[in-house]
Amino acid sequence: MIRKMEHVAIMVRDMDQSIRFYSEIFGFNVRLRGSKPDREMAFLYLEAQPDMEIELIQEKISTVEYIETGIVNHLAFTVENIDETIQFLKEKEIVFTSDEVKPTLEGGRMILFHGPNQELLQLVERVK
Repeated sequence: MIRKMEHVAIMVRDMDQSIRFYSEIFGFNVRLRGSKPDREMAFLYLEAQPDMEIELIQEKISTVEYIETGIVNHLAFTVENIDETIQFLKEKEIVFTSDEVKPTLEGGRMILFHGPNQELLQLVERVK
């Protein structure tokens, strides 16, 4: 049986830029960073949820073309106050895919934006 979410892998073009983005904007920490002959990888986690990670992968020798939408559709982050979070991210020059926050299936609120590698990211404010 599946017990928990483990990690979400994101293909990146620039490992240092991607680590800075997830660390400085969202507060992720690097647990592990290493290389194989063909790729570099890093695993990032949040203090509040250390058992769920983001794996960043940068190909050293690009033999595969990755389409813009990728295999992973999006990575979602839960926030307490979506309006405050949007304002904080706008101050960091984050551009959202829409000017309006949309409802979630459960009655919460959400908005989408892109990370530095065009990965689709989502903020979710759950129903209180």
